[in-house]
Amino acid sequence: MTDHRPSVGRADRLIARDIACIRGGRLLFAGLGFTLAPGGVMLLTGPNGIGKSSLLGILAGLAPPAAGSVELPTDTGRIAYLGHGDGLKPLATVAETLAFWAAVNGPGDPQARRQAIEEAMEAFALGPLAALPCRYLSAGQRRRVALGRVMAGAARLWLMDEPATALDGAGARAFDQALAGHIAAGGMAVVATHAPNALDGAEILEIARFAGTAPRFADPDTWGPSVGQDP
Repeated sequence: MTDHRPSVGRADRLIARDIACIRGGRLLFAGLGFTLAPGGVMLLTGPNGIGKSSLLGILAGLAPPAAGSVELPTDTGRIAYLGHGDGLKPLATVAETLAFWAAVNGPGDPQARRQAIEEAMEAFALGPLAALPCRYLSAGQRRRVALGRVMAGAARLWLMDEPATALDGAGARAFDQALAGHIAAGGMAVVATHAPNALDGAEILEIARFAGTAPRFADPDTWGPSVGQDP
């Protein structure tokens, strides 16, 4: 059996080679590939159902591709994945949530970890919400906490599915600034989005270019496992 889990490569970049994805017996895309270097942003675009979420799941190692491979850079560290769900525990406060994820994924040095939490709290205006359990947050507030959780971590590779969902104008601007800071520091990001992003130098991957039927997947016996929740 072929192992399609992401492997750790020798380069400093994310490499997707000839990726194919089958979901529910339907080929979403095939032959998809790209390379993302440090300081790079890849925007995944296309209509609902084209496979944006499924591709993010493959890159994160949450599901295997039907074909192809993913190579992670040697110095990526942990991957920060933000899906449609916010992944917040309802009884944990905002401060507890950021502290927990910073301890799991953040800098090893305690002082650097505290600084990362403070910067995330400030970036997404979470100070007034610090003592509030997440169960009482609005959808937009929950999304800001989820983004703050990503920012407080030490991952150099961010994989994000519609990160600006439910954000108001101020929240969306805060995300754009956080993403720009992450990239300026040598981070990388792959972002599925319907909204335009003004970040300079962002690359755009139109998944529709790789959609269709490929002969090697014509036989139903070759269909692979379903991928993701909502492409």
